[in-house]
Amino acid sequence: MSVVQPHSAVNGRGLPLGPADARHGFVYGWLVVLIILVFIMVIVGGATRLTGSGLSITEWRPVTGAIPPLNDTDWLVEFQKYRESPQYLALNQGMSLGDFKFIFWWEWGHRQLGRFIGLVYVAGLVISIAFRFVSTRLGVALFGLGLLLGTQGIVGWIMVASGLQPGMIAVAPVKLTLHLCFACLFFLSLVFVATRISSGRQPVATSGAAYVLLALVFLQIGLGGLVAGSRAGFTLNTWPLLDGDFLPPLSKLFVVVPWFENFADNPTMVQFNHRMLAYGLLGAAIWHAVSLRSRTGRSPAFRRASAIAGLILVQAILGIITVLLVVPLWAGLAHQALAMVILAKASRHAAIAG
Repeated sequence: MSVVQPHSAVNGRGLPLGPADARHGFVYGWLVVLIILVFIMVIVGGATRLTGSGLSITEWRPVTGAIPPLNDTDWLVEFQKYRESPQYLALNQGMSLGDFKFIFWWEWGHRQLGRFIGLVYVAGLVISIAFRFVSTRLGVALFGLGLLLGTQGIVGWIMVASGLQPGMIAVAPVKLTLHLCFACLFFLSLVFVATRISSGRQPVATSGAAYVLLALVFLQIGLGGLVAGSRAGFTLNTWPLLDGDFLPPLSKLFVVVPWFENFADNPTMVQFNHRMLAYGLLGAAIWHAVSLRSRTGRSPAFRRASAIAGLILVQAILGIITVLLVVPLWAGLAHQALAMVILAKASRHAAIAG
């Protein structure tokens, strides 16, 4: 994947090592804008979930859905659609129109931001290809990212549709997690490509460990999605013990039949997995930083790894606070935002190191 740079050095993978020219700068700037927008999108998505707004719009209209209700009649029509949903019938009967507008605007804003990201992506890609700002190889890679972005939108609607099925009062935890994971995969890919364009590679002996750390961060965010989807953070609010146990017995971990559904629908199992991987991730991050210190001294790679380990420690503390306070909106969003910062740092570290 390379930006067209006739006078710049290029590494073995076809990525630039030298300073950016104007074309290079455009592609890099476009990717940074997308990174910022996706970061905001994930936070808005978290707020939409925590405010219970995600099922307020019961239809998927990719084009006309961008137009919100414009008068009282439109609002009543939209409200009536929601009043026929399982969530309203089970949880929100008697909701006022004003309360409905509150949750509607959160979901509408979330969807519009998604549309805007799509437009920014398409515009940037068209300009980059039309003016030959990217090589064929990088252009194909960026087009692949577009397919990933489109898939993310489809998965988002599948997630919402799962919460509109009879008997459902929220979206399915697994589908919420898939939606989050696709967003994170798109996000880390943007960071990775932008880093390679701007910084190239500076290989270190432990580059494999950098990729393992990135994979662990991604997996931990996925487990966090299951915690959010199963609302486990609202039911088990003690630490360091989990419902009286540090290591819950099998009778608590496997209560749902069939057994594999415990990993998504059993709050004890879901939160146990998230906590255990958090401890493992923190240990792995510290080990990685110490290993780089012994091999490379106080190198840039060591400083990046140390920063990641420090952020993961702060994230662990914030996660504990979030659980103990029963997931207030500010703590839940801060926990999610810091997770994305760590993911960006880990992706950048892996892109440079390997």
